[in-house]
Amino acid sequence: MSQPADAIAALHLVLGEEELLVERAVRAVVDAARTVDEQADVRRVRVSELTPSELAELVSPTLFAQTKVIVCEAAQDAGKDIAVAMLHYCADPADGVVLVVQHSGGGRSRYAKELPSALRKAGATVTECAKITRPAERESFVRNEIRAAGGRASAGAAAALIDAIGSDLRELAAAAAQLVADTGGTIDEDAVRRYHRGKADVTGFAVAEKAITGDRAGALEALRWAMQLGVPHVLVADALADAVRTVARVAGVPRTDPHRLAGQLGMPPWKVRKALGQARGWRPAGLAEAMRVAADVNADVKGAAAHADYALERAVLRLVSCAGK
Repeated sequence: MSQPADAIAALHLVLGEEELLVERAVRAVVDAARTVDEQADVRRVRVSELTPSELAELVSPTLFAQTKVIVCEAAQDAGKDIAVAMLHYCADPADGVVLVVQHSGGGRSRYAKELPSALRKAGATVTECAKITRPAERESFVRNEIRAAGGRASAGAAAALIDAIGSDLRELAAAAAQLVADTGGTIDEDAVRRYHRGKADVTGFAVAEKAITGDRAGALEALRWAMQLGVPHVLVADALADAVRTVARVAGVPRTDPHRLAGQLGMPPWKVRKALGQARGWRPAGLAEAMRVAADVNADVKGAAAHADYALERAVLRLVSCAGK
């Protein structure tokens, strides 16, 4: 039997362009509606294809008090007429109807751009789904996924998983859930590498980590695996340069709290701790030479060298030798 949808907010604004987060936000509203009313009627419409009269029909209560969930997609494409109609409805929403408005945050028209603020003023429940672009945001996403699945992650586990899987949020979410299930909940960098060997162990960062610590055999093995699996030369070169820059930034810094140093350098504390360990044994002359190596190999993989594979191997060997100077 249908029940009133009083427990669910009548208006929802899903704001942002991160597709996975948008889908989850909409699904959460639909699931909540179906918890209240198993027979809830869910309709999805694109705002650009919707007329005011069609909207009025969609948001009209049913004769049998059935809950309705109307998902208006791509509201940033709204024209004047439909935007005005939506706001008119939001001023006095119907009982038993849940309106979900998806909006990227931009807009082709003035009316579309004004919709989010107007919906906020109308009392809509807002779910922010901004695009995740920064490394720190992506690491935070991974940690939250692991936590939501009932697990715990070490400081470097999130970065290791991103290094292994890539930046796609769907793949990261699936991998995080799988890791929690496979490990019993405690996830560190070793766990990531065990369960994603063949990816995590052959990235440019794995090559760089071996080279920067003077592990000649490990660096060459990681490089050869990376080349066999098709890791782009430029990504390996970038990782080598990043490792050298990071060590150079912390080398010679007086011993201090990694958290304080992280704030000064704009780096995560775990990365500072790792870099401090890697910087042991490095001297100014070696770092200066390593910076030249990083610059040379960057140019080599972008066309200066006839054979990029050979250029990378030579750079790795030079970096290993620099670590002892």
